[in-house]
Amino acid sequence: MQEQAVSKQLDENIAWWKQQFSDCADIKMRPMCLGRDMSIRAFLSYIEVTGGKNMMEDSVLGKMLNRLNVMEPQQVYAVLQENGLGVSDVTPFAQMSEAAGGMLTGDSILFVDGFDRALKIPDKGYPGMSLQKTESEKAIRGSNEGFGDSIKQNTALIRKRLRSVDLKVAECKCGRRTGTNVDIMYLDGIVRPEIVTQMQQRLAAFEIDGIGDSGVIEQLTETQWFSPFPQYQTTRRPDRAVMALLEGRAVLLADNSPEVLIFPTDYNSFIKTTDDYYTRWEIATFTRTLRYVAAFLSMILPGLYLAMTNFHTQLLPTKLLLSFAAARQGVPFPGVVEVLLMELSFELLREAGVRLPGAMGNTIGIVGGLIIGQAAVDANIVSPMVVIVVAFTALCSFAIPNEDFATAFRLLKFVFIGLSAALGFYGFLLGLLILLIHLAQLESFGMPYLMPFVGADLNDYRDERDSLVRPPLQALTHRPFYANPKNRVRLRMKYKDR
Repeated sequence: MQEQAVSKQLDENIAWWKQQFSDCADIKMRPMCLGRDMSIRAFLSYIEVTGGKNMMEDSVLGKMLNRLNVMEPQQVYAVLQENGLGVSDVTPFAQMSEAAGGMLTGDSILFVDGFDRALKIPDKGYPGMSLQKTESEKAIRGSNEGFGDSIKQNTALIRKRLRSVDLKVAECKCGRRTGTNVDIMYLDGIVRPEIVTQMQQRLAAFEIDGIGDSGVIEQLTETQWFSPFPQYQTTRRPDRAVMALLEGRAVLLADNSPEVLIFPTDYNSFIKTTDDYYTRWEIATFTRTLRYVAAFLSMILPGLYLAMTNFHTQLLPTKLLLSFAAARQGVPFPGVVEVLLMELSFELLREAGVRLPGAMGNTIGIVGGLIIGQAAVDANIVSPMVVIVVAFTALCSFAIPNEDFATAFRLLKFVFIGLSAALGFYGFLLGLLILLIHLAQLESFGMPYLMPFVGADLNDYRDERDSLVRPPLQALTHRPFYANPKNRVRLRMKYKDR
């Protein structure tokens, strides 16, 4: 966009504006006059959907212009110079390109003859979806309020729950064409300053045409992009974002995206849920342990089945082995083909269920799975045991709270199938070894991915208390290792029972 300073000559500003926004039918340009005697020429521009028919009567902009219309000319200039009407968020721009960018955020731009600043005046803004319920992150207890598409609305949802002057918002723009607003929120004094600085450096390290969702930022700022494990935690729950901020982490919000990025993160954080801290510690520990076991089984169960039945049958009880052999009689395919056929069929059903709307998607997932599985067994294409293994594997993957994290196990499942089918139990153990080595060297903003299972001594072993077992809240007196070392204490008991 051509650079030009805002001129005191209104005609020069209008000519530049009309040249830049030529052939833009949705950009409205309205000449008008201000002052008691209507002697001051002005020019107002806005995007059609952001103005509305009753703009001059009901909005902040309309009330401001109506006030200016009853003032003397010299008084008008003084009021504009010092924002004498006290209108919130009125921003003066010295450059025409800045004024154009301000209008494209959904506000109105006012030029006044003889005044060398363009004024961005808040207006109705772009239309957007209202608050939604969190469908992807179900919780037994706690708020069901979810993030929407508006970044301003999303930051307000966090401030609604975290009413602290230490909550800071660093704003920037990403996308050369889209100019998407991006906010980094953090608690000053609790977050490690280098984490926020590193995130800002990563955002400044690339230039792209457009940012359609926070997922684009996630991919462009990951340092180990080859890993199937996400290095950001995503959430649509404001209470989950607030919980992360209180732990000493930071969150990134992108306009037009309900997905918020939490960083840094680790393996343990993906297994936790918000209602782990809203319910009693006994049931929270039980359900968290179930999730850990489910995550492991969702990755290794089909491969372990193939290793046992194809290579190491001596490890199975005789009766169970005979049962497996009887079930496989008449099946024309080897075990690996059976497993791959059923796994790919289930993945196809899952993808179809996601893409189909509403109740139809749920129906095809349940009915399709039942019909295909039963028909395959009746036709002797697969054995009943393979259907049970695949179904149980899918059930385990659904127990993982974070969808991005669960996707990593869905992909690794096929790696373990291939290794176990080729090398048996040795291939299975080789896969586990490579996986552990990869997780041990994986980091998220300098934090070990396997915290608190590695490096627990860095925080006096306090992080281990909130890992596989969720202790009583009275024992969680310190923030995790993410937090600033100078401000680790988060709970002090003022009174103790005698």
